[in-house]
Amino acid sequence: MTATAEQVTAPPLRRNVRFQALWIGMTTSSLGVSVADIAYPLAILAITGSPARAALFATVQLIGTLLAGLPGGSLADRYSLRAIVIVAEACRFLVTTAVAVALVTGWLTLPLLLIAAALLGMGAGTCGTARLLLLRSVVPDEQLTSAMAQEQVRTNGAQLAGPALGGALYSVRALSHALPFLFTAASFLVALATAAATRALPAAGPAAGPGAPGTADAPDCQGSGAATATAHPRQLDGGMLAGLRALCRHPLMRPAILVIVLVNTVGAGLDLVIIVLLRHQGVSSAQIGLVLGIAAAGGIAGIPLIRTLHRLRPGVVLLIPCLTFVPALLLLALPFGPWWVAAMVFTPGLGVPAALVALDIVVLRQAPAGQRGRIVGALTTVMMLGAPVGMMACGLLLQYLSARTSLLVLAAVLAAGLSYCATRRALWQAPWPS
Repeated sequence: MTATAEQVTAPPLRRNVRFQALWIGMTTSSLGVSVADIAYPLAILAITGSPARAALFATVQLIGTLLAGLPGGSLADRYSLRAIVIVAEACRFLVTTAVAVALVTGWLTLPLLLIAAALLGMGAGTCGTARLLLLRSVVPDEQLTSAMAQEQVRTNGAQLAGPALGGALYSVRALSHALPFLFTAASFLVALATAAATRALPAAGPAAGPGAPGTADAPDCQGSGAATATAHPRQLDGGMLAGLRALCRHPLMRPAILVIVLVNTVGAGLDLVIIVLLRHQGVSSAQIGLVLGIAAAGGIAGIPLIRTLHRLRPGVVLLIPCLTFVPALLLLALPFGPWWVAAMVFTPGLGVPAALVALDIVVLRQAPAGQRGRIVGALTTVMMLGAPVGMMACGLLLQYLSARTSLLVLAAVLAAGLSYCATRRALWQAPWPS
């Protein structure tokens, strides 16, 4: 009886060395991406003076991520998650280093930036699914919600600190404004190192049995993810599109897909709109980064609300942050200065952690192990489906309209779409898994 009790008892998450190592690497990488997200548009605006070209860079990057989503999920179901992360992070390190060198030497051009955008987007799309599943593979099932909450701290913390840090680093004229790109390259190197180190780190401790998450036998954290494919031969049937078909059959995801696509389409270019809006007000690069980071502070502040909001039905939890974006966009158009903008981007973020954890509970935890990579890849692809269009549309709006008028257009489009989605009874009535 004592042995059995010890077998099913996992140590606290804070003592899970593999989880914490991977979390640190992912946090560092996410911080680097957030730094780059503010540095790239600032650099392109400085070089070309064109919001549309800044939007084009982000659009190409989003298209790369979108195109890599389904193949990345398929790879995650068949090969070592650790190896996928290592290769993808190495590629992103090399590309970002090349951009920094080109900037310092004066060779940086828009075509070179667009090539970098495509490669960085494909790298993010390929390793995104593998990183998430690798992190989950070292956590016992009963600790997944706590792990996902800590993941929200990672995501929002990086988004909070990254823009301010990116703006501050870009303001330094040393090395031709290349410091934010060098920082991002170094962050990818840290993520690569922590993923590589998981083979040598001790396991979390006893779990539910051989091969269970967090054990030394777990194939995904030992670098033999092909074992997963062998263990689930039937679930690998259906090819790369199996994840999309699973989402379309899901009772909640059918009506929720339109909500997710709509919000991400409208929100894709929102940072660019805010950058242009604040630049026209004479706000410094460092302060612009700080304002954009406040949106992530809303996500961190919303983490304690996860349990409270999960008393509602999952579809309602998904709708709450989406609906709050409409008044926030309208109020952003008021000329009350940067701190008003910060307050407006803070509010919608409060419900985002609960919505993302709800998706994890309702969709990912119910997925068969052999299909989980493709379902994560499909969900990521669906969530980003309209983002390239939204980013380019925002760039074109800013090219011909003022930032305030662009915000009003975005608010009108989002309000019209969500009004339709809110009439879908399946979205309101979908239950939590039993």
